[in-house]
Amino acid sequence: MRKESIDLPDYEVVDVPKPKLYKEFFPWDKPPLTVFDGILLPLKTPEKIWITDTTFRDGQQAREPYSVKQIVDLYTLLHELGGPEGKILQSEFFLYSKKDREAVEACRNLGYDYPLIVGWMRPTYEDLILVKGSKVEECGMVTPVSDYHIFYKFPGLGRQKVISKYLEVVEEVFKLGIVPRVHLEDSTRADIFGVVVPFIRKLMKLSRKYGLPFRVRVCDTLGIGLPWDGAALPRSVPKLIWVLNNICDVPSEQLEFHGHNDFHMGVANSVSAWLYGASLVNCTLLGIGERAGNVPLEAMVFMYANIKGDLDGMDTKVITKIAQYYEEEIGYSIPPYYPIVGENFNVTWAGIHADGLLKNIEMYLPFDTEKLLDRPPGVAVSEYSGLAGVVFWINHYFKLTGENKVTKSTPGVVEIHDEIKAMYDEGRLTRIGNEEMLALVKKHMPWLLEKANNRVKVKMK
Repeated sequence: MRKESIDLPDYEVVDVPKPKLYKEFFPWDKPPLTVFDGILLPLKTPEKIWITDTTFRDGQQAREPYSVKQIVDLYTLLHELGGPEGKILQSEFFLYSKKDREAVEACRNLGYDYPLIVGWMRPTYEDLILVKGSKVEECGMVTPVSDYHIFYKFPGLGRQKVISKYLEVVEEVFKLGIVPRVHLEDSTRADIFGVVVPFIRKLMKLSRKYGLPFRVRVCDTLGIGLPWDGAALPRSVPKLIWVLNNICDVPSEQLEFHGHNDFHMGVANSVSAWLYGASLVNCTLLGIGERAGNVPLEAMVFMYANIKGDLDGMDTKVITKIAQYYEEEIGYSIPPYYPIVGENFNVTWAGIHADGLLKNIEMYLPFDTEKLLDRPPGVAVSEYSGLAGVVFWINHYFKLTGENKVTKSTPGVVEIHDEIKAMYDEGRLTRIGNEEMLALVKKHMPWLLEKANNRVKVKMK
């Protein structure tokens, strides 16, 4: 993969009589197969990295449409999450319907510098008219590059004609003074050197001709990309980024990765894109998107800090506000075991874990969830919670600290535990709810309710 070995003049799109479908990787009657080629790459993490958002475009097309108000509210929360440095750099919008355009205008009227409002289009002249009237400074364009799409979506044209059509429309976007962003759809099944490299090189020439930059979005459309530099093309995300960065000379700040989560690899692939040279990763709130979903934006906020050692002004407490908005205002049900925002994310059910938390709160938590997410750690009382679970629940619910905390030996704790144990011995299967726990505390520790009455709001039926 040395640059000079393929840095040929007039490197053209290679037409082929039959589609190259990489059946050695994708046999159809088996899961996709991983092939390693023995070539390893050095890390090349850009000095500055960002997150981009496609909640209102790729995310929205996989669910019931958002209302204009919901879009404005979520866009505002994205702005708050991104912080003063605009680490949520862009948010992508449809431009087709009247409602789409109203949402764009309403968000634009908020006057925020970030996220930048960008558009999306198909590579057609009809869509170009919409883009022209939208006043966006940058617009994405879907450009499928695998033979699965070139041969079967555009039958009879072949690679060269299809790529030429893309280039014609991209040039018109340049002429409008708008920065084009080409979405290399299905790039993880594409002929990289027969299609992608010559296509991007021609885009580089157009960019120089019009004096405008362009962006490349590497789309792992089916979530089949791999985060390992040793994996073979076209599945290796590090190698895809390396080729675009080093062979095509696309600067890191113009490289973006867009992943899907069909094999639970979306976050890992996005991290690898950052590590090997892409400055941008594209996500949706809560990972909502086609099929198994997109890369969750909230996950990449935390992975950003993993890589950079700092949140650079991002306000992670807003993530909890976003989750609450989805559930309370939109009616979206977040799975309880969903990372970071799920109900059980920082809640322990196991007694042995609760006992560990009593001894040291950091034992079963990766970070201070109260400080970073405005979510104190909790415990769910069940058959396996033990005395430690009862103690942790009481201290957590009543906000007891220091000498006021109850322990396993505090009068009433054992009695509460014994009554819970008896419920499960009699066949109970569900966990003990907060109101039930409060009733048990009232029965066995009435003094605690009286003592805590002025500090916490205790709800009793």
